[in-house]
Amino acid sequence: MIFRDDNTETSKDSKEEEPTKITPFHVENKNKKAINYDHVIELFGCLKIQHSLFEEFSRITGKKLHRFMRRELCYAHRDFNVLLKHVEEGKKVYLYTGRGPSSKSLHLGHCLPFILCVYFQKIFKCHVVIQITDDEKYLYKDFIKSREQIKEYAIENIKDIIAFGFDPKLTFIFMNSESMPILIENYLRICKVTKVSEILPVFGFDDKLTNIGMISFPALQMAPAYASTFDFLDKDALCLIPCAIDQDPYFRLVRDKAVILKEKKPTSLYVKLLPDLCGHHKKMSSSTDSTPIFLNDTKEMIAKKIMNNAFSGGQATLKDHRKYGGNPEVDMSFHYLRYFLEDDNELAAIKESYSKGIMTSIELKKKCIDTITEFVENFKKERSKIDEKIYKIFTKKK
Repeated sequence: MIFRDDNTETSKDSKEEEPTKITPFHVENKNKKAINYDHVIELFGCLKIQHSLFEEFSRITGKKLHRFMRRELCYAHRDFNVLLKHVEEGKKVYLYTGRGPSSKSLHLGHCLPFILCVYFQKIFKCHVVIQITDDEKYLYKDFIKSREQIKEYAIENIKDIIAFGFDPKLTFIFMNSESMPILIENYLRICKVTKVSEILPVFGFDDKLTNIGMISFPALQMAPAYASTFDFLDKDALCLIPCAIDQDPYFRLVRDKAVILKEKKPTSLYVKLLPDLCGHHKKMSSSTDSTPIFLNDTKEMIAKKIMNNAFSGGQATLKDHRKYGGNPEVDMSFHYLRYFLEDDNELAAIKESYSKGIMTSIELKKKCIDTITEFVENFKKERSKIDEKIYKIFTKKK
């Protein structure tokens, strides 16, 4: 089925079932091939980014594009052009992102929306609201046995998020379990106009396995996409949600409900999922022990994970590699450099050298290890500064 922005459904013409499964809870290509992002655009009904849109962003803001934007890692959107017009007219915007705490530390895949939000906050000088969905993880994850466990994860994750460099005067981080008085009004309004028959197909719920909390939760994640949820925001502020594409089902639906509720439709910018080290067919996940690179990993752990698990695009022998060259399109070390190496010229030189067989797979892995280790070590320095006083500044209602 294809879900369009008006929440209507149409059937695909192809008789073959698309092997890519992508929901907010599971992302994988069962054929072990790369996720087909063009298919995801077709499936979700969002728009593919044209470079002219980012050129317009640079013209309006006067700022250099983020590397995610320069390298087509930000690849799809909903009404990003509308947001740019809003900004050009001098109107208010705000950013919304979130985190579901299922581990004590964030991993590299979790970093992407926070990296983008910090970038946009500095440019727009706007508020950021960050939702910690401790309720969702308690309801959805069987391995989380107690509310105490999820609360511990949430607190540690909030400290991680603060370390990315958000403006404390313009950032509000909140746990759902502690913020129902803030969320309840729009949560109820969304619930009232949303039918169960809409929720089940959009989120891929199985009615035999889904508890009632899972069905009602999406309305809580949708509520912050309306400025009216927060009394410190201008009610005409337009919401921008930079996030991974697997979160689109929430915001596709909340845009549809905005018409009924007389709210502004939130806008969104989608970034490609950071793949698992073992290959393009699934995203990095906390649910496997060997492949996620966590932000509290040691240098030795990072090196071991990349050396042992990163899928290589190199040839079977050094002789063949020198002769035929490597394939950066499938090489996970190269793809991690696309996300975390800032210098475009250096990245292009690495790609050329590897493709020609000059740089070996081991050398490419070592470059990836150095780049990721530098990112994680710099993060740790900032994380070590987050004390209880700073934590309270960010979690205090603005």
